[in-house]
Amino acid sequence: MCTALAHRGPDSRGVHLSPGAGLGIQRLRVIDLETGDQPVYNEDGTVAVVLNGEIYNYRELRSRLRRSGHRFATKGDTEVIAHLYEEEGAGCVASLHGMFAFAVWDLRRRQLLLARDRVGKKPLFYAERDGVLTFASELNALMADAGVPREVDHRALDEYLTFLYVPPPRSAFLAVRKLAPATTLLYRDGRITMRRYWRLDYSRKREVNDLADLHEEIRDALRRAVRRRMLADVPVGAFLSGGIDSSAVVAAMAETSPEAVKTFSIGFEHGTFNELPSARLVAERFGTHHHEYVVTPDATELLPSIVRHYGEPFADSSAIPCFYLAELTRRHVTVALNGDGGDESFAGYAHHVSNSLAGQLDRLPLWLRRSGQVLGERLPSNGDVRSTLNRARRLTRSLALHPGERYARYASCFNAAQRAHLYAADYAAHVGRPPPEVALVHAWEHASGDSALDVMLELDVATYLPGDLLVKIDIATMAHSLEARSPFLDHELMELAASIPARVKLRGGRRKAVLRDALRGWVPDEVLDKRKQGFSVPLADWLRGELRGFAADILLDPTTRERGYFREPVIREMLSRHAAGRVDDAPRIWALLVLELWHRELVDGATGSRRLAGAGAAA
Repeated sequence: MCTALAHRGPDSRGVHLSPGAGLGIQRLRVIDLETGDQPVYNEDGTVAVVLNGEIYNYRELRSRLRRSGHRFATKGDTEVIAHLYEEEGAGCVASLHGMFAFAVWDLRRRQLLLARDRVGKKPLFYAERDGVLTFASELNALMADAGVPREVDHRALDEYLTFLYVPPPRSAFLAVRKLAPATTLLYRDGRITMRRYWRLDYSRKREVNDLADLHEEIRDALRRAVRRRMLADVPVGAFLSGGIDSSAVVAAMAETSPEAVKTFSIGFEHGTFNELPSARLVAERFGTHHHEYVVTPDATELLPSIVRHYGEPFADSSAIPCFYLAELTRRHVTVALNGDGGDESFAGYAHHVSNSLAGQLDRLPLWLRRSGQVLGERLPSNGDVRSTLNRARRLTRSLALHPGERYARYASCFNAAQRAHLYAADYAAHVGRPPPEVALVHAWEHASGDSALDVMLELDVATYLPGDLLVKIDIATMAHSLEARSPFLDHELMELAASIPARVKLRGGRRKAVLRDALRGWVPDEVLDKRKQGFSVPLADWLRGELRGFAADILLDPTTRERGYFREPVIREMLSRHAAGRVDDAPRIWALLVLELWHRELVDGATGSRRLAGAGAAA
């Protein structure tokens, strides 16, 4: 299991073995390079800890614990968990400020505590069977335990085709689960007890009488978050995309750092997807030591490697530039700050605008909204999913839906009707019901926020952020032994953002209005006022060009067809209409391609079987 995690921590390996428990750790040395190797223990060795991540307030916690009589053998952050556990038990997580997944073995009580950070920056997989609990930071490491069954979870694959990732608590394997963010798992006497210890509350709103005061509060909170994440005993840099969030992080770093900040950007030869000019503008403004890399990727070469690293199907195509950017960055630094989380806290996505507008239109009579839906069905698709025409088409087609169903439609790659059309009859029976969209509708109805925008942000933070964005960046960076830190995911900054009224965040259809205004005069106007691009790749063009033959060869060959999952004519039609430019089916083709490569890389080789089993899952 440690060997399977060597890329995450190439600097040292530590193992604790005692009756009833074994802990292993691959460490990337970032803080306390000399004495901080793990496992770490309390004074008498009865509490053993392994930590993946960083505790940013460890110095304050060390001072507090010393005053209580605790003695420290290291100078790092992991040891505070051992002593804090002695004081507060499983409740120690409430005192920790950072990104983490950790395990505590209590030799006296013979119990194991697993915990994950509030937002879900650091992953944790586990499997329980016959009184044995196995856990790991990556799925491939967990599956190194030969006792964990490799039966595929087809409900999870249905969720994957819906969202492009497998949401917790499921994994792609039936026997494996993911620990949810902000959750502790206590294992004792063969029993699991879970507790959620934190969640954002969007119902408590502040009075905003003076926007200037609020802007200053946002800037100060971001500065504090950045300062915390610059704490390291190794070189620190930043990803710089040229967008608002990463530019704000670099601006705050430049204020704090005594030396020029090292920044790293990636671009494409395809102009629409190239943000290098904006990144250069920010780098020049703040005098950074800037590095660029223009990608002409060979996806056929890189994709199998990416699939292996993720361990389960994961079809966010921006993982490709993330891998390239992480490889470039690791040549120069060990830690990189990024802008992840700004959109989810401050309303930066197109669906925040469109669904907020649709929420206002919900006041119209149902017959009128249904008429708009009929009109939307007649609007043609021009093949560009981001075009104004297609956005209008999606909005009008969703007017008669429940708000939660509308959100689910925006969050879906294959919607329920498309999946039903795609699945072979026998496979549809394996997938089961209810469809994944039902969970989003349920979450919508039980959200703490009152406005449509607040509910969307709450669901983004609970689903898309930990299920997609954080998985993408964690795996891509740790594959290159690079630690990524996200100031916008500081829980105090997120709590501040959640308390801001929706009308202040999204004014006149202007995304991230309050954040843009707070950064005015600090971040260049050209960055604040330009249209959002996002960290994406020209996938549609690739699948009409250099990847067209590769995708067809994989998706239509006998190995794929013999699985019995999908209707071949549906896949042929999808490939044909995308190649002709009639529609943009790139996300769906990519999802199917990744799924098949995952089977070949991580299922077929382990089981020796490809065909769908008659009474269960694919072996």
